[in-house]
Amino acid sequence: MAEQNSLVTDDDQLLRWRMHSQFADRPATVAEIAARAPGIQAQDAGAARLGLRARGLAEPAAVQRAYLDSEVVSSWLMRGTLHLLPTDQLQPLLALFGARNIAAGARRRRELGLTEEVLGRALAVLPEVLTEPLSRAELVARLNHRGVGVEPTGQAPAHLMAYAAGLGLLCRGAELTPREPGYRLVPAGAEADPEQAAAELAARYVAAFGPAGPADFAAWSGLTQAVGRRAFAGLPEVGDGLFAVGEPPGEGEPLVRLLGGFDNYLLGYRDRGLMLDQRYAKRINAGGGLVRPALVVDGRVLGSWRRDGGRVVVEPFEAVPEELWAAEAAAVESFWG
Repeated sequence: MAEQNSLVTDDDQLLRWRMHSQFADRPATVAEIAARAPGIQAQDAGAARLGLRARGLAEPAAVQRAYLDSEVVSSWLMRGTLHLLPTDQLQPLLALFGARNIAAGARRRRELGLTEEVLGRALAVLPEVLTEPLSRAELVARLNHRGVGVEPTGQAPAHLMAYAAGLGLLCRGAELTPREPGYRLVPAGAEADPEQAAAELAARYVAAFGPAGPADFAAWSGLTQAVGRRAFAGLPEVGDGLFAVGEPPGEGEPLVRLLGGFDNYLLGYRDRGLMLDQRYAKRINAGGGLVRPALVVDGRVLGSWRRDGGRVVVEPFEAVPEELWAAEAAAVESFWG
């Protein structure tokens, strides 16, 4: 039962509002989308492009151009995961997540032979060798040529990159070849206050994910619930501990999206139970951190989908009229060309 004076009337309206917050129907640039929808996953280049498409991007090639023009970068931030974001938001988010992620990876770095001595040597010469965008393998080779001593195979290079990124020394930028991201030095920026950075991130989160609460924000970001509660102070509450910007959407045509893997919408809340029937949960998240592409209608996950050559094959969990998602499938096919 909704509270008196609550703008959230029932679960259907809540999910529809959340989806309208996340997915705009207007075209936008890569940087604009990344600014209004924080947390675009960037560990998989194809999934990142699909996430941007679902939020207004017209063509895949715009992502590479945005990286080349330094409008966006990628780094390890929320939950220690790689995200795409506007360049001017990197320093504030590093103030919030950099040291936290470094501490979380300390044990694994030691297991991989990334001792304090090795890390110190790498940091000392990194600005001298990273004079141009380099692949991870090229960067490690240059570091080892200077006597750093990093095992070039296995997981050590990836953990070294994440460590240097957490310190604000490097980030990921444009692809050097398809699916081969380049690493670059972090653009200069002013230091930020973590508390202010948390408040700003919470405001963007509520605008993109609302109605949602501090516990949702904590689960999505990896921050503590105490930090989440402080960050939500002053944000607009729409009832029952939920916060959102603006008014709930009116009645209209269903909002339909085919989301790529690891989409931010599916990772944005403490619990997926409201959006995804537990009978079908393993068809989207079978374990191991894999979140599969999904058919979402007015906030509810109604199926999965896959590419078969140039075609999109939608696999609903139950009977869903094809006309509901046919235009969206055509839009994805057109996006990939």
